[in-house]
Amino acid sequence: MSAPGAVAPAGLRVQRATRSSRIGLAVGAAAVVVLALGPLWALDSVLRTLISFLTLLALAQMWNLLAGYAGLVSIGQQAYVGLGAYALLLFADTVGLPLLVSVLAAGVVGTLVAVPTALLAFRLRGGYFAIGTWVIAEVYRLVITNVSQLGGGSGLTLRAASAFDRTTRLYLTYELALAVGVGAVAATYLLLRRRLGLALTAIRDSEQSAQSLGVPVFRAKLVAYLVAAFGCSLAGAVIYLNLLRVQPEAAFSVNWTAFMIFIVVIGGVGTIEGPIIGTIVFFVLQETLSGYGAWYLVLLGAVAVLVTVAARRGLWGLVADRTGWSLFPVQRRLEERRLEERW
Repeated sequence: MSAPGAVAPAGLRVQRATRSSRIGLAVGAAAVVVLALGPLWALDSVLRTLISFLTLLALAQMWNLLAGYAGLVSIGQQAYVGLGAYALLLFADTVGLPLLVSVLAAGVVGTLVAVPTALLAFRLRGGYFAIGTWVIAEVYRLVITNVSQLGGGSGLTLRAASAFDRTTRLYLTYELALAVGVGAVAATYLLLRRRLGLALTAIRDSEQSAQSLGVPVFRAKLVAYLVAAFGCSLAGAVIYLNLLRVQPEAAFSVNWTAFMIFIVVIGGVGTIEGPIIGTIVFFVLQETLSGYGAWYLVLLGAVAVLVTVAARRGLWGLVADRTGWSLFPVQRRLEERRLEERW
């Protein structure tokens, strides 16, 4: 990558970083350091809120990778939240693995299950794919519900967590949530900067055109789907490491995917910045509107409709249009080299 402003002969160069992205990288790195030191300065209630924030951010980034870049609008991502939660229980309580290893193993289980799921779901297109993923998630929920060893409909409690005192468990869960949240943003950014990112955006714009130009459509979609499954399963394991009890109705609830969609639509589909902005807005609305009971979800829906009508590219789209900022540039820009006369 050429450094901006470098002296070079006349010609063109491919530029990827921007001034705003360098500032954003510095601010983001500082924010991660501050967050990593959270147990030293934050109250327990703040840490619990940050755990929810970071895991939802990870889920939203994964859904955005699927829908925003690969054009795979899935409404069944709750399948991997539930599978991650139950895999955590299996490895931590039954197999006896350490909690950290169990969380990673939960991500691997979600990825393995995603392989046959993708082979089935990719036979569907458009709205059929969306509905198909939801149906598959319901099948997984019903299977788990009918396995008595997993507690059936009543669910199970994570017994392995009792080996830690309450404070240690909270700090461990928080650091895992931070790793999952930041890791989801970093992994998405690095993935999209590779040739796979170009392939995914080409598929999103026109799958037929991308295929005619030699883009490996199936392989690119499969990689995006498996990465999203891994991220959602990890996030699901961390969510239920925090909650300590897993029930199929809650772990496989379609509300998880509804929250992902809301966050991405509000923040901006097809941008890495969008899910970050959307997660912040979601938490502000949640804190403000949670006292309205059943009207809470209605008000969230109304906000989503208003933002969609007023800003079709989401809130980050408005900011980017007015300022030209791009904190996570994944596109390539062709710029003319500057000439400098040397004396």
